[in-house]
Amino acid sequence: MDVVSSEKRSAMMSNIKSRNTRPELEVRRVAHRLGLRFRLHRRDLPGTPDLIFPSRRTAIFVHGCYWHRHFGCKYAYNPKSNVEFWQNKFQSNVNRDLRVRRELENRGWKVITIWECETKDQKMIADILFQKVCDAAV
Repeated sequence: MDVVSSEKRSAMMSNIKSRNTRPELEVRRVAHRLGLRFRLHRRDLPGTPDLIFPSRRTAIFVHGCYWHRHFGCKYAYNPKSNVEFWQNKFQSNVNRDLRVRRELENRGWKVITIWECETKDQKMIADILFQKVCDAAV
């Protein structure tokens, strides 16, 4: 049973943002510090990637571990109420992520996923960006 009313839960859920989240802003800060220049939220690309590097044809998605089911992550826990609804919701998110990745790769884009739990460590973000974005240009 939920500890808050359904109206309160609805209000809480509606406050969850999809753009300019703390993890996304952290990735942007590190990318900028590395001298990488990027564009944000290109709506003409499948899935509207969070960051893109047009000259490198690289798209980055900064995924929340909970919503996009980061396998093995402690933040990808399952709710205890309305279980069937949430399982369907999470599965549709994962299926959409796979479809979007495939569409971008078929268009010749390299796709990188950075998970929310990885954004807590700036060095880890820098390593990911350097290895997967900078090395792609070499």
